[in-house]
Amino acid sequence: MLLENRFEDGFVVTSLEQAINWGRESSLWPMTFGLACCAIEMMATGAGRYDIDRFGAGAFRATPRQADLMIVAGTVNLKMADRVRRLYHQMPDPKFVIAMGACTCGGGPYYKYGYNVAKGVDLVVPVDVYVPGCPPRPEALLEGLMRVQDKVRRMKDLTKGGAEGPPVPARTGAVLLPDELATPEKALAFVTETKERAKPAKA
Repeated sequence: MLLENRFEDGFVVTSLEQAINWGRESSLWPMTFGLACCAIEMMATGAGRYDIDRFGAGAFRATPRQADLMIVAGTVNLKMADRVRRLYHQMPDPKFVIAMGACTCGGGPYYKYGYNVAKGVDLVVPVDVYVPGCPPRPEALLEGLMRVQDKVRRMKDLTKGGAEGPPVPARTGAVLLPDELATPEKALAFVTETKERAKPAKA
């Protein structure tokens, strides 16, 4: 190592860019912003049991001008979409968006017949991380927050501009799919068989 035994103990060598990114990823300030039932899970994430503050993201701001993370938690109606976009534009750069919940990611159960629901918030504002689920548990939101931190860590604003390639999520210990759900064909056959078994027996 070129730097071995060159400095006193506790001396840290880094670049300005890495120091700035470290500060950004360790102090993400979400906006106090909830649209529907997913906001309840977002509140639970900020409570004592899950404690989002240990990631430096517990300071929920009441104004978009002090926030750099928008967690869109809940169904985005077309009437609300314009307000969501306005709030996003009021946030200072760099800013990030987490789409939390099935309704936010792609319309959810309203996708086909919900005439007043936006079919995904990515049609309104650019999304950095998708957290699916109905509703997603607080652990899922914390996973999405860590993926945003991965993106912030790779930012190259001072040198190249933009991120250094897309962030590659690491495995988080989730259980792999069982064999009967490994492929779409097997999953369809499994669902069909389950529905047949669930039919009431004729008297």
